[in-house]
Amino acid sequence: MLSLVMAAQTPAPIPSAPGAGVLVAPKPPADPFPPVNPKFFTATTPSVETVNAFLKQLWGFDPNRQWQVEAILSTKAPGVAKIVVFVGEKSQSGKSQTTVFFTTPDGKHAIADNVIDFGAKPFEDNRRLLEAGADGPARGAAGKELLIVEFSDMQCPHCKDAQSTMDQLVTDFPQARVVFENYPLVDIHPYAFQAAAEGVCVRKEKGDDAFAKYAQAVFDAQDGLTAANANATLDLAVTKAGADPAAAIACAKTQATTDAVHASMQLGKDLGVDATPMLFVNGQPIPITNVPYEVLKRIVVYRAGLDGIQVKLQPSLKTLK
Repeated sequence: MLSLVMAAQTPAPIPSAPGAGVLVAPKPPADPFPPVNPKFFTATTPSVETVNAFLKQLWGFDPNRQWQVEAILSTKAPGVAKIVVFVGEKSQSGKSQTTVFFTTPDGKHAIADNVIDFGAKPFEDNRRLLEAGADGPARGAAGKELLIVEFSDMQCPHCKDAQSTMDQLVTDFPQARVVFENYPLVDIHPYAFQAAAEGVCVRKEKGDDAFAKYAQAVFDAQDGLTAANANATLDLAVTKAGADPAAAIACAKTQATTDAVHASMQLGKDLGVDATPMLFVNGQPIPITNVPYEVLKRIVVYRAGLDGIQVKLQPSLKTLK
């Protein structure tokens, strides 16, 4: 996806004339970017205003970041526009990097390293979908005004590593409802679906708090999810959650439980999840393991503000004022 933390890139030149194939690098940016040249705006859509609104949704959490749309160019593909944006930092005047992405003819998607939603409010559809469908085990607030949803696979090592971050989010944002959604990657993790199914049953028998204990126990003993030890590992996790292993095994084999796991997986697919763990903050997708926690906190605070939610800053968030 478009970088949320703006990884360094080599400045990319823009065409010397509309539609031309020859690329000419601009002169070093001054104060802080090169002048905008109207001849580099050959596409009818999207507008500069829409691009700026989109980038504000992605990057506005960082007060040090500044950018300028340098080109919106038509391409050989009908309706596909090429967007060139110069990006810099206020603390490093005169230095810039370049981000290039493409928008689809319907104006709903942007393509860079991945396909993501585009527009002035690119995450609204995701937010509505999650408000309606993210009904997995939850911690924190009862309301969904600030909804943080994690799609996770209990056999995924990166998901295990992300749990300390999820715990910290629960602590730092008591106004948030933090939801766990099962997304077992069955093609590479053969015991993830069973772990998810038994987790559904633990929750059904003992509630959300018990599920949290079960999931943590599975993550802690993740190396035991093998052909020889998977059943014993999951039995122990169920026991630690205060539930009955025999009942969980029987429940996990029912059609209702299988359907529940598949429904969670389908929700993730509808949102474009293709790897775990993936976090959504009021609909904005964030690859949680690629974002430092201090940056993640800023994104949550900023996202909440965009959606009209005043976050009550906890002591660890004082620096975000």
